[in-house]
Amino acid sequence: MDAVDIFFNADVMRRAFPILLRGLGMTLALGVTAIVMGTALGVGIALMRLYAPKPLRLFAVLYTDLMRAMPVLVVLILIYYALPFAGVVLSSFAAAAIALSLVLGAYTAEVMRAGIQAVPKGQFEAAAALGIHFWLAMRKVVLPQAMRIVIPPHASNCVSIIKDTSLASVVAMTDLLKQATDAQALFANPTPLIGAALIYVAILWPLVRLTGWLEQRFQRAYQR
Repeated sequence: MDAVDIFFNADVMRRAFPILLRGLGMTLALGVTAIVMGTALGVGIALMRLYAPKPLRLFAVLYTDLMRAMPVLVVLILIYYALPFAGVVLSSFAAAAIALSLVLGAYTAEVMRAGIQAVPKGQFEAAAALGIHFWLAMRKVVLPQAMRIVIPPHASNCVSIIKDTSLASVVAMTDLLKQATDAQALFANPTPLIGAALIYVAILWPLVRLTGWLEQRFQRAYQR
């Protein structure tokens, strides 16, 4: 059997492709869920770290440090396998979504904090002089400016989280990688794994190029 029949078997790929598409749907659903939840959490943690009372600021620092230091796989395993001992049983999708959201939230918090602190303090003072209260100034004046700084690194973090969705296969979630490994066992051929790898590249490569374009675009905007 030659290498083409082993790794690029057209018949196996034809039969495995619908299985891979089902896994792709779960992967995309998990990625979108984690990005939405992680972004919202990160913004909240960033604001907590900057403007909350000291105990909450310390909690925000501890949270971001721990989540950034801990591997995503460890967080996922703790949530899926350890929480049941405390009576909290989660589905594989829920556990993976929570784990990825917690990790992305920590990175988003640091990016947002840096973005907010980069906005000149005079913006707050000007808003206060116009009688705009703090949170309205934050929403209408500061955050829109901070987003210009935040978007490129945050987009890069989101791409990393989408890649990390493959870790969900460890807790038996039927994502793209899990479906590919099951199909590989079913057909006794590695072609489904090659197909899954190509699907990941087809999805993530344009996103990687997009983040590069965003970085260049916002860098030029700041140099003007």
